[in-house]
Amino acid sequence: MKKVFLVAAALALTAGPAFASGYRIPEQSLNATALSNAYVANTNGADTSYYNPARMSWMENRWQTDFSLTYINLPSIDYTDNRSVAFNSGSRTENFLMPDLHVVSPDYHNFRFGFSATCPYGLSKRWDNPYPRATAEEFTLKVYEFNPSVSYKITDQLSVAAGARMLYSDGKVKSNAFGLGSPAARDLDGDSTDYGYNLAISYLPIKDLSLAVTYRSKVNLNIDGNARLTYGPLAYSGYAEVMIPAPAVLTVGAAYTWNKTTVELAYDKTYWSAYDKLDFNYAYPQAPAFDNPVTKNWSNSDAYRIGVTHQLNKQWTLMAGFAIDKTPVPASTLGFELPDSDARLYSIGARYQYNDHLALGAAYLYDDKESRSVANAGGINGTFDNAAAHMVTLGLRYDF
Repeated sequence: MKKVFLVAAALALTAGPAFASGYRIPEQSLNATALSNAYVANTNGADTSYYNPARMSWMENRWQTDFSLTYINLPSIDYTDNRSVAFNSGSRTENFLMPDLHVVSPDYHNFRFGFSATCPYGLSKRWDNPYPRATAEEFTLKVYEFNPSVSYKITDQLSVAAGARMLYSDGKVKSNAFGLGSPAARDLDGDSTDYGYNLAISYLPIKDLSLAVTYRSKVNLNIDGNARLTYGPLAYSGYAEVMIPAPAVLTVGAAYTWNKTTVELAYDKTYWSAYDKLDFNYAYPQAPAFDNPVTKNWSNSDAYRIGVTHQLNKQWTLMAGFAIDKTPVPASTLGFELPDSDARLYSIGARYQYNDHLALGAAYLYDDKESRSVANAGGINGTFDNAAAHMVTLGLRYDF
C-alpha cells in the first residue's frame, strides 16, 4: 500500500498533460510545435527569449512579441491485464488549453532583454475503473514558468545569454482503493514557488551556419499543502510536503540555410536521473506505510530532432519537423499515473506575414507513443496501448 500511495502523491504534485518524455512539455510556441522542437539554432521570433536567448542579439532592432494558444488532446490509453479481464481499463480522454507569451526588447548597447511565460512541465491522467483508480483516480500537475533573460553580443559572430527561472507549481491527486476491498483513500493538493537559471551561447562561424547550446537548470519543486487521508478507522487531515524535480535540460543545435530553406538538427538531454526517489512527508505516525520513500530510478532521456523551414515568398513561411523522444521511466517503476513510452513526433505548420508588424500562424503536432508491456512489483502486469497526443497551436506575432 505504501508504494501505491507515494507514487500517486508525488507524480500528481509534479500545467497540463504529460506530453514529451516524463512530464516535460517542450513545445512552448508556434515555431516549436511546427518544428517538433528542433528550434534552438534557428530561432527567429520573440520566442527566442525562451528557446535560445543568445540569438536575441541578432534580431531586428525593435520590440517583438509572440503569443500562442495551444490545444492538446490526449486520447484514452487502453490497459490490457495479463491476469484478469476485470483489471482491463481505459483512461479518460483529456483536453487542455495552454497559453504562452514571449517578449524581446530593442538593442541597448549590445544588450537585449527578453521575457517568457510558459508551461514547461505537467501531468494529467484520470482512471475510473477500480483497479487503476486505486492509485490514479486523478493526477493533475500544473507548472507555470516566468523567465526573464538578457543577452550580450560579444562580436558579430558570438553571443551569450543568461536568465532566471521562477516556477510556480500547483498539483492535485486523488485515489480510492475501496473498490478493491482496501480501506485506503486520499485527496491531496499543494503548490510551490521555486527558482533556477538558464544559459545560452550562439556562434555564427560562416554566413549560413548557426550553432547553439542552451542549458536550463534543475529546479526542485518543494510542494506543500494539505492531505486528507483515510486508512480504515484512521484519518488524517493536515500539512503535507514532497519534493520532485523539474529536471535540467541540455540542448545542442545546428542550422544551415540553402537559399530559402533552413534545416536544423537538434539534440536534447533531459536529466531525469534527478528523480531517483519519492519521499512524501507529513505528521501521520499512525500509518508509516504512507510516509516511506519509494525508489523511482528514472534515467536521463535523449531526444533527436529535425526541423525544416522554407520561406515560400514574402508572406508565407512553411515548417515541418520530426523527432524521436525516449522515455526516462523504467518498467520497474511505471504506473497508471504516467504510463510513458518511447515516441515519434510528426509536425507541420505555416505562418502568414500580414504586414510589417503582424504575422499569424498555425501548427499541428502528432505524438505517437509506442505500446508498452510491463510486469513489475507495483502491481502492473499488462500492456498499455493507443497512447498518443495531438497538439494544435495558433500563434500571433506583433512587432513595433
